[in-house]
Amino acid sequence: LRPRGSRRDRRRVKPTGSAREARTRPHEHPKKARPMRRFPLIALFIGLAGSTWAQTAPSAREVAAYDGLFRAAHDGDVAKIEQLVAEGADVNARDSRVRTPLHVAAFASEDKALEALALAGADMNALEHQAYDVVTIAAVANDPELMSLAIELGNDLGLVTSPYLGTALIAAAHLGHVEVVRRLIDAGAPLDHINNLHWTAMMEAVVLGDGGPNHQAVLDALLSAGADRSLADRNGITPLQHAETRGFSEMVNRLKRSD
Repeated sequence: LRPRGSRRDRRRVKPTGSAREARTRPHEHPKKARPMRRFPLIALFIGLAGSTWAQTAPSAREVAAYDGLFRAAHDGDVAKIEQLVAEGADVNARDSRVRTPLHVAAFASEDKALEALALAGADMNALEHQAYDVVTIAAVANDPELMSLAIELGNDLGLVTSPYLGTALIAAAHLGHVEVVRRLIDAGAPLDHINNLHWTAMMEAVVLGDGGPNHQAVLDALLSAGADRSLADRNGITPLQHAETRGFSEMVNRLKRSD
């Protein structure tokens, strides 16, 4: 495995609340979207989803209180991690929000710390209090390199994550994170998982996307990989019908193509 450096400048900022943000799922930053002209139940589901907590990175207060492996993971201090592990520190310890040091390293985008913890035996499939794993944290943060590293280290792409019982691919498709989506597909992520809103990754790219180039590219990647365009939401409405309703002509044209 090749060690990778820190990318603290990519660290995600937790979105603040507003009426407009409540229209979208809070995986990360809200996306501007055209209002739904039909299907009020879908708009209701979006509103309900917006009231659910987003991913919660350690706060400044929590970080200040960290010691041991949690502090070393946040700081990317590999030497300290190795020292503490040699002294018997628990690599799968939990903080007050059920995060392990791995989750803390992921939120801090500390690749080397993540790798050191994994090599010391940390559970790559651990879930924190909102049921997020390292891969989904990285997918939401649009951090493809850390995400690929987590996959190499054994993070299972089939994990059901988040309060929505979704996957990393669904989260990335919602946010229009094209490179993350492509890497997840290449790594074998399940294409047609249905979350508790009864939406697939394709459905989220259409319903929660903005119809722009990134979400178009996500849709194309999913279709090219063989994702099922016929899977409808709980009201029987397909991605094509949603794209037509929202006026996303490019998405409509892509969904009508046979490839």
